[in-house]
Amino acid sequence: MTEGERAQRYDVIVVGAGFSGLYALHRLRGQGLRVRVLEAADGVGGTWLFNRYPGARCDIESVEYSYSFSDQLQQEWSWTELLPGQAEIEAYLNFVADRLDLRRDIQFDTRVAAMTFDEDDASWLVETAEGELFAAPFVVAATGILSAPLDPGIPGLDTFDGTVLFSNRYPREGFDFTGKRVAVVGTGSTGVQAIPVVAEQAAHLYVFQRSAAYTLPSPARAYEPGEFEGLRARYDEIRAAQRAAHVGAARTSAFSVLVDMACFPALRTASREEQLRAVEERGVLGALYWSDVLVDPEAGRLATALYGEAVARIVRDPRTAASLVPTYPFGCKRPIIDVGYHETFNRANVTLVDLRAGPVQEITSSGIRTGQGSYDVDVILFATGFDALTGALSRIDVRGRGGALLRDLWRDEGPVSYLGLQVAGFPNLFMIQGPGSPSAASNFLAAMEHHVEWIANCVAYLRDGGGRTIEALPSAQAEWIDEVLSFVTGSVLVHPDCNSWWNGANVPGRKRMYTTYVGGLPEYRRRCDEIAAGDGTGVRYTGFKLS
Repeated sequence: MTEGERAQRYDVIVVGAGFSGLYALHRLRGQGLRVRVLEAADGVGGTWLFNRYPGARCDIESVEYSYSFSDQLQQEWSWTELLPGQAEIEAYLNFVADRLDLRRDIQFDTRVAAMTFDEDDASWLVETAEGELFAAPFVVAATGILSAPLDPGIPGLDTFDGTVLFSNRYPREGFDFTGKRVAVVGTGSTGVQAIPVVAEQAAHLYVFQRSAAYTLPSPARAYEPGEFEGLRARYDEIRAAQRAAHVGAARTSAFSVLVDMACFPALRTASREEQLRAVEERGVLGALYWSDVLVDPEAGRLATALYGEAVARIVRDPRTAASLVPTYPFGCKRPIIDVGYHETFNRANVTLVDLRAGPVQEITSSGIRTGQGSYDVDVILFATGFDALTGALSRIDVRGRGGALLRDLWRDEGPVSYLGLQVAGFPNLFMIQGPGSPSAASNFLAAMEHHVEWIANCVAYLRDGGGRTIEALPSAQAEWIDEVLSFVTGSVLVHPDCNSWWNGANVPGRKRMYTTYVGGLPEYRRRCDEIAAGDGTGVRYTGFKLS
């Protein structure tokens, strides 16, 4: 008996049970398809299941960072916070899984190890780490854009006598830092959220910073009595505004600052008095809220200097304040919003270790040794980021036509795809929020729902007689990547000093290439719908080969 004959057969295999996987299951199952979701974890939630570190919080307002496809879900669930925390989002996803009866088609504790396209059978053979086999004509990779954690890569970690924690697989029961000497390694979004919370518990906290980050005060708060009920009554209005918004979020979000900047005057022409007044009135936001900062390199340099002045008004120690000023241009990374981050460095029990003055050399039995000296600690919390967008699929042995390995293709050519939905040479393999999609430059939920619906409609078309396979054409893929890059040419997003997960610069050995469509969600949806409708000659799915 062949592997294909031994495999459990379905119409669609979905990999991942986070926001994307749950909606894909619901939508595809509603079309009468036999769907199986394979999930490595023991529950639903994806990123919001694993990243339960202290202070973990969404940077988009809850009424927009939630499913819009079901008014029933909207009316039955009540959000308690403007920007929801990890626990509330995880609870919401469990509510959705139960309300839509999704668990019966999800296989938990099942890590996908390999996926191979059978050209004769026009199907995918999916093998798990335990050797279980599944087969289906279609695979939907709902593997997440921030789900493949990076190894800290620091020698000596196995010699440490204390406790090692990772933000992306934090203990479900939590951890008590009381009375502990703690090191947090990493000051990206995760570190910025965790550091103020850990500092309140720890006897002493050492913050190991490789690259300072721009952080903006968070508007996070609990909803006032009756406030959410008023919003719930206006969901139709809120969703309409969300669909029309460039980033898929029309209300409070991390993107608000980038959108609002266009309404302010230019920094290059502002007087010194106007600059100082802006900082006096709006703090660090006043340093950045200028219309030319994202498009004029000199304005960007002025904004960084002004940001440093704003930070120095908060952080009392001049040396620490100077170390907290970034060296990259504002806007080249996703903005980080924080709750009391800069103020934390005024605490007597917090020390900033600026690794620009001497990098980490090794982990020892008692702590961390750097070029500046050694630091004895009881706990190390690593917040060292992700192999974003392509990392999760690259860690699976994905083989398409002729046995081509997806990770090798992305290593050699960069993270290419067509529309962020498919990669040439890998028929019937759909990605949700792959490279070249709006992904990181948008509200993930709004962009994800469109992807799931596009994929479901495509599968329905094929099963109704449109063909057995659909595959991106190499020429269309190349043209799409050129278009994606054309939007950012000359911008801060591709500045040489910008080492961001948006361009893969945070992953050693990865080809540096900007990977996110920034033309806006409304235009992206229009293009995808236009491509699905065809060229007017009756041939659907322009840029794809159907057979």
